[in-house]
Amino acid sequence: MHLDLDAFFAAVEQRDKPSLRGKPVCVGGIGARGVVATASYEARRFGARSAMPTAEARRRCPSGTAFLYPRGDAYRASSRIVMDILRSVSPVVEQVSVDEAYVDLAAGADLDLSPEGVRTVAQRLIDEIRAATGGLTASAGVGTSKMLAKIGSELEKPAGLVVVPPGRELQLLAPLSVRVVSGIGPATEARLRSFGVETVADLQRMERTDLVSIFGSAQGGSLHELARAHDDREVVVEREAKSVSAEETFEHDVVDREVLDAELVSLARRTAARLGKSAAFARTVTIKVRQHDFATSTRSETLLHPTGDAGVILDVARRLLAGVDVSNGLRLLGVGVSGLGTHAQEQLRFDPPDDAPAAQPPLDGADIDAADAEVPATPAGDVRRTPGPAAYSGDGPPTWWPGQDIAHTEHGAGWVWGSGLGRVTVRFEGPTTAPGRVRTFAADDPELRKADPPQW
Repeated sequence: MHLDLDAFFAAVEQRDKPSLRGKPVCVGGIGARGVVATASYEARRFGARSAMPTAEARRRCPSGTAFLYPRGDAYRASSRIVMDILRSVSPVVEQVSVDEAYVDLAAGADLDLSPEGVRTVAQRLIDEIRAATGGLTASAGVGTSKMLAKIGSELEKPAGLVVVPPGRELQLLAPLSVRVVSGIGPATEARLRSFGVETVADLQRMERTDLVSIFGSAQGGSLHELARAHDDREVVVEREAKSVSAEETFEHDVVDREVLDAELVSLARRTAARLGKSAAFARTVTIKVRQHDFATSTRSETLLHPTGDAGVILDVARRLLAGVDVSNGLRLLGVGVSGLGTHAQEQLRFDPPDDAPAAQPPLDGADIDAADAEVPATPAGDVRRTPGPAAYSGDGPPTWWPGQDIAHTEHGAGWVWGSGLGRVTVRFEGPTTAPGRVRTFAADDPELRKADPPQW
């Protein structure tokens, strides 16, 4: 079984912030160089998606969309509950990231492994997760291999469950895009399309020899097997990512540095998005280059502080690529990070440090008219006319950042709605309350303090 929590970061924010339920929410970097880590389903309807530059998501989404910094502690707390629930049915659980895992149901004790039996088990787990996490939904796929289970979990999101009975694998795969096959990215998809191959059924009709002649023995042989649902990868316990990376193989050797720089931008964003999905930070940035003659090399730089910032990763990658001779053309370019950890320092995506510099962005006039104003909670309604948290336009996290958990001596717990001009605006509400009221305070108000994530 593959289980994936639906729009996880955004779902946690909506659970903990009732005024955002049913509204578009984007979680990730919210500064000028930020990247979306997760978009709620409401935001996806406007075209927002993970790995998209936040500036682009802002252009696509309506006024009132919440753009929030991630709260790593809140996500990890919910993730631990989910993983414990999965381990209650099988000791063999491979946690892929903070919000997804594979489970070897055959390793569970006395489980009915018939299609009806595994459907019952999977649905029970989905229901338990919803109850134990305050309403978070998950989608699951069950099949005879990792690839089939992963595909199944994606087919009926959100809160979906797809069981692929033994013997029905090829029937499920045939009409789907080749992109569902493990290892097929944009470049491989484009190459296959040039041969008239767009669906898995098309790929299944190709001979192994043809695929090997096009992609080489390793990749060609793998595509031939996976298209026929032959995937013998095992579920591995205690899986821990040592590195995160993204790379692109060019159809033609590239010598133009502007083209290579544009590719670096995309790779840095993809790498940062994958880091965000794992709620991790990295100390070392590496680029990988393959020359026209297939000579492959890497260059690395270790940072003073761990980062999850796409802009920081891009800056380092650019410095490293500047020292590479590209005059004969590159066949492949990759960006990776390593030295992973769950804590960060300085201008990073999760939980900014106590000594982060204050920023002075303006408050959104639609949200708060004056300091110390008190306004009623925003009613549900047309998201295009509903005010949202104040925008932040700085490059690093301010002392108070949108989405941050906060507490006031008199008013209790809430979260930062916006900050700037020496003020901080707080909405006082929590996962078990009605949408709360909004108040503005001096940013250095001694009654305010940072708080732990709320309990649901």
